[in-house]
Amino acid sequence: MFRSRWLALVILCTASLMIILDGTIVTVALPTIQTDLGFSSGSLSWVMTSYQIAFGGLLLLSGRLGDLVGRKRMFLAGIALFVLASLACGLAASPAMLITARFVQGIGAAMVAAVTLGMIVRLFGQPAERNRAIGGFAFTGAVGASAGLVIGGLLVQYANWHWIFFVNLPVGLLTGIAGWRVLAADEGIGLRAGADVLGAALATAGVMLGVFAIADPADWWAGLIALALLAGFAAREATARTPLLPLRVLASRNVAGANLAQLLVIGAAIGFQVTVTLYMQRALGYGPAASGLGLLPTAAVIAAVSLGLSARLTSRFGSRKLLLSGLVMIAAALAALTQIPAHAQYVTWLLPALVLFGAGGGLTLPAVAALGMADATDTDAGVISGMFNTAQQVGGALGLALLTSLAAWRTGGGSSAQALTSGYHLAFAAGTGLAAASVVVAAVALRPGRPAGGQPPAAPVAGHVDLVGAADAAKGAPPVA
Repeated sequence: MFRSRWLALVILCTASLMIILDGTIVTVALPTIQTDLGFSSGSLSWVMTSYQIAFGGLLLLSGRLGDLVGRKRMFLAGIALFVLASLACGLAASPAMLITARFVQGIGAAMVAAVTLGMIVRLFGQPAERNRAIGGFAFTGAVGASAGLVIGGLLVQYANWHWIFFVNLPVGLLTGIAGWRVLAADEGIGLRAGADVLGAALATAGVMLGVFAIADPADWWAGLIALALLAGFAAREATARTPLLPLRVLASRNVAGANLAQLLVIGAAIGFQVTVTLYMQRALGYGPAASGLGLLPTAAVIAAVSLGLSARLTSRFGSRKLLLSGLVMIAAALAALTQIPAHAQYVTWLLPALVLFGAGGGLTLPAVAALGMADATDTDAGVISGMFNTAQQVGGALGLALLTSLAAWRTGGGSSAQALTSGYHLAFAAGTGLAAASVVVAAVALRPGRPAGGQPPAAPVAGHVDLVGAADAAKGAPPVA
């Protein structure tokens, strides 16, 4: 039983790693893809945007369907769809084919991510074990985000861009087979409970258009329509017999506060990752693989903190205090980068900020996940998990659009290291603001003295793996500054 639960965690984390890797691994390949397939400068961003729109727009619906038909079914179906779409991406011979396949990839990713975190939380009932499991899940996300840049750079440099998608095939097949054999079946609460089709349509269309507007701020009309659709969704959920997102879920200060804090800090974190990568490549002259390797200290520190320290610290001080400490560290690291010179030495300037950011991330990621899933129950774990991942995806898209757009605006078309660095300074300042806002939200909204991870759910039934019930999404973005 013990081994089965931890083996199930490995399977779930591997699936999450594959999805997160796919987000960042594409970033370093975009220039090569543009040349090979004949993308225009304006259409290249859709390689990323099509994935983000599908991923962010379908998370809530996927979470609800997981509650209804069973999380294992949703997880395995998502893995299968993601693998098939990855094959289509690798075989793409035109821009339209690649963009379409990336959209389908995003659907599969949403199906997997919407139920993964809820499955982990319900799988580990004891707070100490849950803290360790969430720490491992957070570590997976951090490693995937950084490793994707390194792996992508190596594959593009020594093979070709097609392999950034083909690498998903063996990982996805093995994960799907292992999940089918190890994860226990859960029947869900049944389709009769209802999926609120109108609410699903409003939420999906609203989030999709919102992500589209964030990715391309020039299309302001999409943002206005998205706000109207989301307002309609809120009104619908207040009156629906079987709401897609019960408003009582948002009545939990920990759930609502953790999701808002996460949206802000993920925006800062993903924007930081892309901006630092661009700085190393464009201002310092690093190659794709070297810039990816330059980010590894962040992943290493996140691993050490999230796996080695966060569980013990959470048990002693609580998730709220750890979250606040981590957010302050992230804000401090970004603030330090606002002063980085155009030709900085890696060891004296970048490395200290990367280490501090990693320490903050190692505390923040497990704590915000524990608080965000604190009040999950058997009937709505998938919905809360989907909402948690939606906040991640939308936050990442917001941060990428904001930071990269500000950097491009400040640079003003200049290509010198000094001009580029000036743009990156403004981007890091905006990231500092997002992280500081996250600190304020966490301090005001989250309840002090809450035990780590909330009240433990009912213990799993002996003899099988109890699975009831997420950035990654940290997704990359095309270089724009």
